[in-house]
Amino acid sequence: MATATTYGARAHARAQEGTRTETMPVVPAADWPAPPCEAGHLVWAETVAGGNYTHRVLARGTELRLTDVRGDACAHLLLYAADRPWERLNAADTVKVQWNAYLGEGVLLLSDQGRVLASVVADTSGRHDALCGTSTLVRNTARYGDGTPQSPSPAGRELFKLAAAKNGLEPRDLPPSLSFFQGVEVQGDGTLDFTGSAGPGGDITLRAEQDLTVLIANAAHPADPRADYVSTPLEVLAWQAAPTRPGDPLWEATPEGRRAFLNTAEFLTARGLA
Repeated sequence: MATATTYGARAHARAQEGTRTETMPVVPAADWPAPPCEAGHLVWAETVAGGNYTHRVLARGTELRLTDVRGDACAHLLLYAADRPWERLNAADTVKVQWNAYLGEGVLLLSDQGRVLASVVADTSGRHDALCGTSTLVRNTARYGDGTPQSPSPAGRELFKLAAAKNGLEPRDLPPSLSFFQGVEVQGDGTLDFTGSAGPGGDITLRAEQDLTVLIANAAHPADPRADYVSTPLEVLAWQAAPTRPGDPLWEATPEGRRAFLNTAEFLTARGLA
C-alpha cells in the first residue's frame, strides 16, 4: 500500500486495526485469547518485549500475574500508592521487617510507612531478587556499549524514567526496585551468587492491598554474567479480586505481617476506603 501521500498513509495506518503482534497490550483486556481460568474480569493484558517497559494504575484488591514466557524475562518492579506517590515500595523495609531476603509466596511488599502495598499470593518461579535493584545507564554502557532506552541494551533505570514520567513522577522518585524471575543467593561471606531463571513459564501473582501505580521494566538483571544482553518477553495479566482481610492466612502468618496489615487497614478506614 502506497504511503507517499497523507491519504495513503492514513489508509495504511487504518488497515492495521486489529493486528496482533507477539508483544503488545490487548485493549480491551477482556479480548485476551486465553485468560486464566481463576481470574475475574481482566483489567490489564499485555506482553512486554525484552528491553521494554509498562505501567498501570490498579485498584485495591486487583491481582497481578507476571509470567516469564521464555525463561529470560526479568521484571523489575516499583510500586507507589496511587494518589500519594511519596508512599512507595521500600525494598529495604520489605526485607528487614520480615526477616527474609528472599521473595516468594507469602511475602508482603512494604512501604516505608509500615503499610502493605502488595502481597505475593502465588509463585511458581522462586528466582527473584530484593537486593540488587535494577541496571543503570553507566553500568550498561560499560558492559554492552549502550544503556539508553532506545538501544539494544536498555538499562532498567532508564526504562523506569520513561514509565515514571507518564505517571507524573521524576527520576528522584525512583527508589531501589525488586526483580522477578532472575534470582540471587546470599553466600556465607555476604557475596551474592546469580542463580538465574527457573525456566520458561514461571509466574508470580501479587495482590494490590492499596490503589497502586505499578511500573515494570523488563530488562536484563544487573548481575547476569552473560556477555550478551538477554531479555525475553514478559506476560502481564491483572484481574479484579478482593484485598486481604482479617482471618486470611496471609494476614495472620506473622506478627510483623499482621501489624503491617493493621497499619494499612487503619489508614484506609480513616480515609473511608475500607
